[in-house]
Amino acid sequence: MTDVYATLGASDAAVTAKFYDAVLATIGWAVRDDFPGWRSYSKSGGPDGFTLWLCTPFDGAAPSIGNGTMIGFPAATQNVVDAFHAAALAHGGTDEGPPGPRAHYGPDWYSAYVRDPSGNKLAIVFNG
Repeated sequence: MTDVYATLGASDAAVTAKFYDAVLATIGWAVRDDFPGWRSYSKSGGPDGFTLWLCTPFDGAAPSIGNGTMIGFPAATQNVVDAFHAAALAHGGTDEGPPGPRAHYGPDWYSAYVRDPSGNKLAIVFNG
């Protein structure tokens, strides 16, 4: 089976790990793999499904963020959106849009947006 995954560059592996450990725990994700320069997360840390990889870029240059690039994660409830956002801010992330309804996406869309310590943009969405 081939995994579906995304990879984000990290400027500081320890800071990045602390951020994602806390933020992804709010949605039931855990570390899947961890070895020098690389760390991955998936639902419950299991081997199946989507995996998020974090790494120091191979070329040795600083990681960069893409304009318009964002990874969205599903939330089971609005409270999970709130917890994800709060965990992000408590662990070095920055606010890109506080938790709340986004009626332009649909009547049940509730989301928040943050940037991780390296500047990568993340969304957390409940679409009840």
